Amino acid sequence: MTLKRYKTLAESVRFRREHGTWKPIAHDECLSFGGEGRSAVVYRIEGTDKALKVFYPDKVHIAKEEADIYKLLSGISAFPALHESGGTYIVIDWIDGKTLFQCLEEGIDIPVELIQEADKAILAARKRGLNPSDVHLRNIMVADSGQIVLIDVARFRQTKDCMNWEDLKTAYTHFYTKPFFPKRIPKRLLNIIGVMYKKRLLPIYWRKAKGIIQHP
Repeated sequence: MTLKRYKTLAESVRFRREHGTWKPIAHDECLSFGGEGRSAVVYRIEGTDKALKVFYPDKVHIAKEEADIYKLLSGISAFPALHESGGTYIVIDWIDGKTLFQCLEEGIDIPVELIQEADKAILAARKRGLNPSDVHLRNIMVADSGQIVLIDVARFRQTKDCMNWEDLKTAYTHFYTKPFFPKRIPKRLLNIIGVMYKKRLLPIYWRKAKGIIQHP
């Protein structure tokens, strides 16, 4: 598919502002809705293994930043490959699979090997001069092939220290791996926990995880 065709597909996506957030209201028939986040909406380009990520009107500056980061991550298999980018969009690999959030929601087991794979990917990104930030349950995927894939890397060049990943590793070791811990958690409860974590309201005292987690 040509650059012009990608650009045309991106331009077919229309947004409307509703209650302070952008909502996609139209797109080309060749696009299948994949999901939406804080800065963009994602579609699968039908008949391909590629995803088109179109940024909201007030977030288009992120398109170049994320494209540049994907270029720096090129060759690391745990990150999607960048195929093209434009002023308002990027084109990357489409990943069939489930996020860690979905695994928890559906009760799908998350073995320690997957956490170790994600840790190795984050270390590899750091070796390329990046500072992986905002790593959370919704942007770590388990592909249908069984491989870990990290998506949404726009904040990988932030200068501040982000403890999200370290806290997730600690929670995995000290809670998830215990026999008493439920392996299936309702989406509503997961969202509440996420909000409480962001507001530093969780009544827990996690120790910082160091390096790759070892199976307890």
